Amino acid sequence: MRITGGELTGRIVRMPEGDLKIRPAMDRMRESVFAVLGDLSGSSFLDLFAGSGILGLEAASRGAGPVVCVEKDRKKFPVLLQNATISESPLFCRAMPAETFILRNKTAFDVVFLDPPFNYKFKLQLLERLDLSASIHGGTIVLIHFPYEDHLPEVVGGLVGYDIRSFGRSIVRFYRKIMQQSN
Repeated sequence: MRITGGELTGRIVRMPEGDLKIRPAMDRMRESVFAVLGDLSGSSFLDLFAGSGILGLEAASRGAGPVVCVEKDRKKFPVLLQNATISESPLFCRAMPAETFILRNKTAFDVVFLDPPFNYKFKLQLLERLDLSASIHGGTIVLIHFPYEDHLPEVVGGLVGYDIRSFGRSIVRFYRKIMQQSN
């Protein structure tokens, strides 16, 4: 797998070996997503369910920083750490469940990408939890990659959908955090 854009274009990213279940984000999907996001210079980026770290590396390659990659699978984590060294900009890697990171984290990110396994049953609850967390602020862009069989609402609390892209069986929905107005 290769990085598709930015200063690291063409660099090879390792995948975990063996029969581990990992669904690398398709090149076409990554190119499209990052085209929609535009310039990421100076934007903080959170990659939840990071796997190999390809999405965090794509963000770093396009100027995002700091970039944090969260992966709970201890078998995938060493590959994520090795791939993180590709970027001259630091990628901070955390070995924990995405849900735990969201609960414990106190720093808001400008962009959050969620790429849970397709059979993960708590996508809506994860978005609801993220909406109420300190991990995002007014204006944060939240993206979630999911199978077309799943149906995620256009509005989840303060997260309002503004774009959706289809890639065969895969969907990426873009949300923006809207701050609630107080009376």
